[in-house]
Amino acid sequence: MICTEVNELERRINQMKENLIQIAEETGLNSYNTLYYSQKLDQLITIYQKLKIDNIQKVYQKSCILI
Repeated sequence: MICTEVNELERRINQMKENLIQIAEETGLNSYNTLYYSQKLDQLITIYQKLKIDNIQKVYQKSCILI
């Protein structure tokens, strides 16, 4: 399940990057839409990083228990 979440977030992040580049090219780097999509991309990346850190901590905790 967690792997599916990570994969879905990666897909959404990559799609958002493509959208952001296109919007920035069309409307400029300082346009409202560019800044809006940039903030949304930042939010997705933050969620992704937290999920990855949680996964690493869970693996580490399990390995400590096994030792």
